[in-house]
Amino acid sequence: MAVSKGSEPWILMVTARSPTNIAVIKYWGKRDETLILPINDSISVTLDPDHLCTTTTVAVSPAFDSDRMWLNGKEISLSGGRYQSCLREIRRRAGDVEDEKKGIRIRKVDWERLRVHIASYNNFPTAAGLASSAAGFACLAFALAKLMNIKEENGELSSIARQGSGSACRSLYGGFVKWVMGNDASGHDSIAVQLANESHWDDLVIIIAVVSSQQKETSSTAGMRESFDTSTLLHYRSKVVVPRRILQMEEAIRNRDFQSFARLTCADSNQFHAVCLDTSPPIFYMNDTSRRHVLLYSL
Repeated sequence: MAVSKGSEPWILMVTARSPTNIAVIKYWGKRDETLILPINDSISVTLDPDHLCTTTTVAVSPAFDSDRMWLNGKEISLSGGRYQSCLREIRRRAGDVEDEKKGIRIRKVDWERLRVHIASYNNFPTAAGLASSAAGFACLAFALAKLMNIKEENGELSSIARQGSGSACRSLYGGFVKWVMGNDASGHDSIAVQLANESHWDDLVIIIAVVSSQQKETSSTAGMRESFDTSTLLHYRSKVVVPRRILQMEEAIRNRDFQSFARLTCADSNQFHAVCLDTSPPIFYMNDTSRRHVLLYSL
C-alpha cells in the first residue's frame, strides 16, 4: 500500500495548463458515442495558453474518501460516463510514484483505491462555443498522467482525452493539429497528431470576438447526435467534402498560404452551419451579431 515516513496524512499535487483549440476543418458527428469516434478527420489551431486556457490542479491523499471535482469554484459531479472513462483509463495506466523529499511511495496497485480531488478553472466563458470542454479534458488527462507517472506520449494520451471530449485530443499539442478519425472499432488509432508546431506560422494572428458568453442552447453532444440521425448533408460532407478539404488545408498550412487557409476555414464553417440547418429540428449556433459579421465579411 502507499506509505509515508510520517504519521500525518500526506498529499501530492500537480498543476497543468492546456489551451483551447479552434477547428478549421470541423469535427461534427460520431460513429461511436461511447468511445467518441468521429465520422471524419478534423484540423485545428491551438491558441496561445496565455490568452485562452484551462488550469487544473489534481491532488491525491489517503485522507480523501471520494473523487471530487470543482469547476470555476463550483463543485460538479464526476458520475458522468465521460469523467469516469477518463479516470478509469488513467488509473489503468498508472505507474509507481516516489517522492523522496516527502517520503511518499505509491505503488501501481494503490491507485485503484486512492481518491483524487480536481480543481479546474477556465479563463474564458464555459460552454459558450470556445471549446472549454476540449481544453478541460486535455488538461485533466495531462495533469492526472503526470500525477500518476504515466509514461505515454501525448498521442497516446490523446485517445484518453478524446473519451472525455472529442476535440480535447487536439489540445494536447500546440500549433496545428489533426485528429485522425481512425478505422479500428476499439478507437486505438483515433488520435491527434501535430501537423506543425506553434512557431511554424509566427505571423498568423487569431482574434476571438466573444459576442455572447451565454451557454449554447443546444449542447455539442446533443447537436451532433441530432445531425447524425437526421442530416443527409452531414454524411455527404464527411464522405466526400472533408477528405478533399483535409488535404487542401494541410497544404495551406505547410506553405503558410493564408488566402487558401482563410477560404477553406470560412467554407468549412459555412458548411457546418448548413449542416445544423439541415438537422431536424434545425440547430442555431449563430446569434444576430455573428450573422451580421459573417455577412459583412462576405461582402
